[in-house]
Amino acid sequence: MSYLPYALAVWLLLVGLFGIVISRNLIHLVICVTIVQSGTYVLLLAIGYTSHGTAPIFADIPQTRKTVDPVVQALTLTDIVVSVTLAALLLALALVAHQRAGTLDPAELREFRG
Repeated sequence: MSYLPYALAVWLLLVGLFGIVISRNLIHLVICVTIVQSGTYVLLLAIGYTSHGTAPIFADIPQTRKTVDPVVQALTLTDIVVSVTLAALLLALALVAHQRAGTLDPAELREFRG
């Protein structure tokens, strides 16, 4: 078992979180959130990986043969759809904030609270 995919998932998570913390631009913030979500893809695929596994079609393979778990693949696809939806929503909110305030700096948007 290789620990490289797990290390990559942790690295993507940490790089994305670091970017979220230091972000001074809403577009940069959306990109960093997308990077964090990419770490979840890698983690899910690493969990579901089976060495020398075949496709989970059980009609013509013997029961002793290893197969890949299709549930993890479905969760990864669902995660991708959620990621794209969230990125579109956050980019739309950033566009509205830029139209109303003229800036994408989150520190300057604090005056719109309330």
